[in-house]
Amino acid sequence: MSDAALPTGFAVARVAASLRDAAVAAGLAAVLAFFFLALRTDIATGGLTITTRWFLFGTAVMLVFFGRLLLNLFFFKRGTGAERAVVAGAAVLAAGIWSAIGAAGFGAGLRSMLIGMVAAAIVVAILALVSHWRGGGAQAAGDKALKAAGMPRISILTSWLGKALFAFAVILPFFFAYFFPKQDRQYIDLAILIMTYIMLGWGLNIVVGLAGLLDLGYVAFYAVGAYSFALLAQNFGFGFWLALPLAGILAGCWGLVLGFPVLRLRGDYLAIVTLAFGEIIRVVLLNWYDFTNGPDGISGIPKPTLFGLEFKRGEGGFADFFGIAYDPIQRFIFLYYIIFCLALLTNFVTMRLRKLPVGRAWEALREDEIACRSLGINTTNTKLTAFAIGAMFGGFAGSFFATRQGFISPESFSFLESAIILAIVVLGGLGSQIGVVISSVVMIGGIELLRNIGFLKQVFGPEFEPTQYRMLIFGLAMVLIMVWKPRGLISTREPTAVLKERKRIGADMVAQGEGH
Repeated sequence: MSDAALPTGFAVARVAASLRDAAVAAGLAAVLAFFFLALRTDIATGGLTITTRWFLFGTAVMLVFFGRLLLNLFFFKRGTGAERAVVAGAAVLAAGIWSAIGAAGFGAGLRSMLIGMVAAAIVVAILALVSHWRGGGAQAAGDKALKAAGMPRISILTSWLGKALFAFAVILPFFFAYFFPKQDRQYIDLAILIMTYIMLGWGLNIVVGLAGLLDLGYVAFYAVGAYSFALLAQNFGFGFWLALPLAGILAGCWGLVLGFPVLRLRGDYLAIVTLAFGEIIRVVLLNWYDFTNGPDGISGIPKPTLFGLEFKRGEGGFADFFGIAYDPIQRFIFLYYIIFCLALLTNFVTMRLRKLPVGRAWEALREDEIACRSLGINTTNTKLTAFAIGAMFGGFAGSFFATRQGFISPESFSFLESAIILAIVVLGGLGSQIGVVISSVVMIGGIELLRNIGFLKQVFGPEFEPTQYRMLIFGLAMVLIMVWKPRGLISTREPTAVLKERKRIGADMVAQGEGH
């Protein structure tokens, strides 16, 4: 039965249920946010002073109310077109009025009203498009045609998106240098950080996404790679290019060390052991002072060179050799292309391995370990190869991190790093390479960009500091994404092994039988 054919009383009851559910969510948000947003304590002479921020508190409650209501109508309850239009219009109008009220005292009421309305309209439009895409609609016929041709729509989207991201990544440093000449160093450094997490995400994706082994201690291999390069450079005078493969090999060996004790574990037990392994590595680095310099860390780590040329000012440097003016940004561009090439190597090896028997064994292990054993697959070797190869790429990334920073300490390899890398893999979609790229850009780049959102002060007032709430805003965005896509941003993956000719052969046999 269509929505138009439903009885009026049923439609009213459904809208009332959605409003009640949104009101309950807003009430819970009001209780939780009262002491965090409505009240603020500052140290003053003679004690603490309490200031109230009712506008900020009301904004949070209103966002939860309309957000939950829109989710109910667009996703959960599937409201009619008229219901969606009314609620969407009310949300846009409320956002504009509320923004104007908050900024009226600062001479920017009209501008803030327009900003609020445009932002709300964009959110509603995205919700409508996503709901329409998920629900079929006009896309159903096109999807069937694409699937009949052997390529789902999501595959076409991810293919073109991957090519576009690759092309943009190639020219990224020059793009920033041309369009943001005063902030190019900041943006290129941020791009290096994002690319590092992309490489780490692809490495962990082998273990978690392809083999289905939940690893909460991946940062241990990251630390092993960083300390391997630092100690080799400090004690034996190794350069970056010579120590890079050695750091990866050592990290891969530690992956084997972790793999043997967990061969019979799975699920939560496997996660606990890998978490303990990561903490053991961090504690050893922290307390073995004679070997790792303990909490003081290791400094003076050499920078990478280009065929022996250092990126320095004066004679013998890269700029002097090529006869160009020295600019500190040259070293950052070089570092960017190093991690870019390392990330491409990680992706290339992963995609090639997925098509080999070992990659198919990983996917079989992820789907059902018992069935995997019944097929004669050696699950011991399968797990060990997943841990070792994933750890090797983590070691490569750690070696690059050490040369980029020039200083490392155990504080850089806490459990939070493992949690961030795992969140990148889960948010992007288990087993999805392009999903890791998107989630890395959203998570790492989003957190950093939220530090510099100055225009929000025009909406929320001069006392609003975006840096204080960037993690709150980012956490809310992650919750919304996981509500929208519980299995990750790119949850549809092409299978490694596909019987392309089976249906066609079957159809030909039927046709021949009918001919006879």
